[in-house]
Amino acid sequence: MAQITFDIRMDEDLMRQFDDLCAEFGMSANTAFNVFARTVVRERKIPFEIRASEKAEREGGL
Repeated sequence: MAQITFDIRMDEDLMRQFDDLCAEFGMSANTAFNVFARTVVRERKIPFEIRASEKAEREGGL
């Protein structure tokens, strides 16, 4: 299977926290993103609920 490389823009502090947590799980951030992508393709949905904040809901936003 051919592989590609792509970039993700993310807040530096968030990325540090994400890397640290992935390390606790025994995986790299790269592996975690691959797990996410495979789950999305297999289940044909985002594997967690995405909601607007309560403030956005009160103000009529998404």
